[in-house]
Amino acid sequence: MDFVKNIEAVILAAGDYPTAPIPLDILCQAQCVVCCDGATDEYIARGNRPDAIVGDGDSLSYDVSTKYSEIIHIDSDQETNDQTKAVKFLHSKGVTRIAIVGATGKREDHTMGNISLLAEYQRWGLDVRIYTDYGVFVACSGTQRMACRKGQAVSIFNISARNLFSEGLQYPIYDFSQLWQGTLNRTTAEQFVISAEGEYLLFIAY
Repeated sequence: MDFVKNIEAVILAAGDYPTAPIPLDILCQAQCVVCCDGATDEYIARGNRPDAIVGDGDSLSYDVSTKYSEIIHIDSDQETNDQTKAVKFLHSKGVTRIAIVGATGKREDHTMGNISLLAEYQRWGLDVRIYTDYGVFVACSGTQRMACRKGQAVSIFNISARNLFSEGLQYPIYDFSQLWQGTLNRTTAEQFVISAEGEYLLFIAY
């Protein structure tokens, strides 16, 4: 799987700052970096300048608020989190292929919320993926064919899918009703196929 193909913009969320080579490379090579407001200080402290800072503004330091005021975009909607505000900001600019790094770690409830929101972004017609230090989360629907390495770890999290079927995985899949049931699978070839009616999330380990 080409983990970094055709990324148009990167969102740095306010979880743990990435440390693994793939998410760090994605961040370093980004054409456009949007920081959620709580991630901005560390990004700047590492010698970088974001292209935009998006959020409700509650985590912005005074120095950032004054020095970078021209690129700060405040969204006070309390029905969405800062990650979603950043996705909406990029969507409004016509960006459809987005990588998110720093979305996991720290508070586990934030981590689960950030990952589950990928399905919502897919419904908006966007290709948004979360890159962690260990792998990538991808929102999917219908039939998906993925290139991979033989023996690569894969987990499937069912959202609304029925008639789940796979090719190229060690363990057969079915209509999972619990989040854990599709975890810890493994590829048996250089591609795998998931067939389904409805939505599901994939986690593919590097």
